[in-house]
Amino acid sequence: MALFFDAPWFDDRLAERGLDRAVLAAAAGLSEEALALVFKDQRELSAAEVAAFAEILGVPAAEAAHRAGVSTPVPGADPLSRIAALERRVAALEAVLGSGLAGKGD
Repeated sequence: MALFFDAPWFDDRLAERGLDRAVLAAAAGLSEEALALVFKDQRELSAAEVAAFAEILGVPAAEAAHRAGVSTPVPGADPLSRIAALERRVAALEAVLGSGLAGKGD
């Protein structure tokens, strides 16, 4: 469960951008019912949902996580997300190195 979800803060950020909770739900891939549970502290957000909230609100992910009261707040700290990001970086490096080494040993 979330430690404390700061619903007024989220509503204020949405209002500043001319958005509503339905947009926030859609951006995070949540139903409006699931979002209502989040706002009532009855459902914790995943790292990906926190990242979506941060993006739509134009705030750092750490701020969105803190305001959401998420106990493990840092989006991207999810091991599978980090592994996928590292694999993409390694593939990009291999592509660069591979193209630079092509024909060198011939």
